[in-house]
Amino acid sequence: MGIKKYRPITPTLRYKTGYTFEEITEKKPEKSLTRPLPKRAGRNHHGHITCRHRGGGHKRHYRIVDFKRKKHDIPAKVATIEYDPNRSARIALLYYVDGEKKYILAPLGLKVGDTIVSGEKAEIRVGNALPLDRIPLGTIIHNIEFKEGRGGQIARSAGSYGQLIAKEGDYVHVRMPSNDVHFIRKECYATIGQVGNTEHNSIVLGKAGRNRWKGFRPTVRGVAMNPVDHPMGGGEAKTSGGGHPVSPWGVLAKGGKTRKIRKYSDKYIIKSKKR
Repeated sequence: MGIKKYRPITPTLRYKTGYTFEEITEKKPEKSLTRPLPKRAGRNHHGHITCRHRGGGHKRHYRIVDFKRKKHDIPAKVATIEYDPNRSARIALLYYVDGEKKYILAPLGLKVGDTIVSGEKAEIRVGNALPLDRIPLGTIIHNIEFKEGRGGQIARSAGSYGQLIAKEGDYVHVRMPSNDVHFIRKECYATIGQVGNTEHNSIVLGKAGRNRWKGFRPTVRGVAMNPVDHPMGGGEAKTSGGGHPVSPWGVLAKGGKTRKIRKYSDKYIIKSKKR
C-alpha cells in the first residue's frame, strides 16, 4: 500500500495525507459476514456516558472477523483483501474448501490467491495459525491468544506484531508490541507474520472534520472551563491548574497510581518497560 498527498489548494489539504488503497481488491463486503452496528455515542446499556467525546461519524457495518482460527487442517484460499472501517488493519476474505467463508486480519505480504491453513501441522508461512510451541524461536507473530480457545487478543492493529523469544516448560516467552515480555501457555494459537497496513501511523488527518467522520467529538481542556464544570477550571488569568491534573470527577489523570487491587496477571510479566 502507499500514502498519497493532496495538492494544497486549501489550507486543509496542505498537510493532509491518505491511502492509495492499491492493495484493496473488493469494495463491497461479504454480506453474510456483516452485521448492523448501531451508534451508541459513548453510552452504556443504561444510557449513561461512559466514554466522553464520542458521537456522530459515518455509518458502518461490522465485519465478523475470525480471531480464533479453529477450522484446523482445512485449507482456505484468499479471495479478496478488503477495507474495514472498524479497525486500522485490512481484512482478508477466505474461501474454505468445505464452502465456508470467513474474514481474518490481513498480514503483511498476504495476496489474493494464496492458500493458508491453521492447525498443529501447518507450515511456517505468513497467514497460517499454529500453537505457540509449534512456532520456531524468533518468528514474528500476531493475533496472539492469552487463553487457549478465547481467540487472538494481542497484536491486532495495523503494523503490530509480537516475537517468540524462548520456550520454558508449559510456557513460552513472547515479546509484546509494547516490548514487555510475557509468559503465555504453549497451547495458545498465534498467526505467522506482521499485521499489514504498516503505514497507518503516517497518515495525517489534516483537519478536525476528518476526526468527526470517525465519530470523535471535540475535547475541551479542564483549565479552560469554569470551576463548576471542572476541578481545574476557573482563575482570573491563564493558569496551568495549580494542582495535580485530574479528571472532571477528581481522579488523578497523569501518572497517579489508581490501582487498588493486586493484578494477578503481573506474575506472567517477565520483563516490563515500566520497571
